[in-house]
Amino acid sequence: FGTVESAQYNIEQLLHAGISKELFPQRTNTFTAQEEELMQKLADESHRAYEELKNHPLFLDYLSHASPLRFFAETNIGSRPVSRSASSKLQLKDLRAIPFVGAWSQLKQNVPGFYGVGSALRDLSANLDEIKALYHSNLFFKTLIDNCEMAMQKTDFALTAFLSGHETYGEIWRKLRDEYELCREYLARITGKDALMSDFPVEQQSVQTRERIVLPLTTIQQYALTRIRESNDEELKKTLGKLVIRCSFGIINAGRNSA
Repeated sequence: FGTVESAQYNIEQLLHAGISKELFPQRTNTFTAQEEELMQKLADESHRAYEELKNHPLFLDYLSHASPLRFFAETNIGSRPVSRSASSKLQLKDLRAIPFVGAWSQLKQNVPGFYGVGSALRDLSANLDEIKALYHSNLFFKTLIDNCEMAMQKTDFALTAFLSGHETYGEIWRKLRDEYELCREYLARITGKDALMSDFPVEQQSVQTRERIVLPLTTIQQYALTRIRESNDEELKKTLGKLVIRCSFGIINAGRNSA
């Protein structure tokens, strides 16, 4: 936690939730049968879209190319290695959660937080009124969408817009950006909000403040990664690699601490 106040608040919330659950146990159903069927359809469509992305032959190559993923092993920010396998060929099944999510986060694309939601809402647009009603009546579904909005609030495709026309990776960059725009469009339709996180103004301002701190660091990091890819000077690449890692520390600290 960044401050004593923040720590106290979060710990109090956890204790309150645990005590309330024991003292006032509820066994009510979260969804009606009809709502559960709708949620399952949304989940299936979202999963299908994510599986399609995950099975793209350039999915991990793109992440390794554009993000600091390959430098995470040197940052000592996790308790375990980046990959479960010693194989030189990186595979998704071997990649650990912290470097996977962290790489998307530092790339400012946050794919695990939103990808597939827009496709699911579009494919079930005939049920949009039901989905909208579910959002306004069901706390679980609303929290799910709120979390998606927060991930999108921390996303900025302008950082990597130079990859949009890349001969190899331009296609997948545009695929990710298009899903983000689709998700933003349909979230606005079901929530009735023009801006992400607008019903949480304090949290929205906190994220925006942190992002102003993070943006220079992610820009410097992207510059260093680009120079590493282009350079044949091993000493220069080693120096730039250290810069990538130091930026990672700064990005992590800015995102973790209260703003």
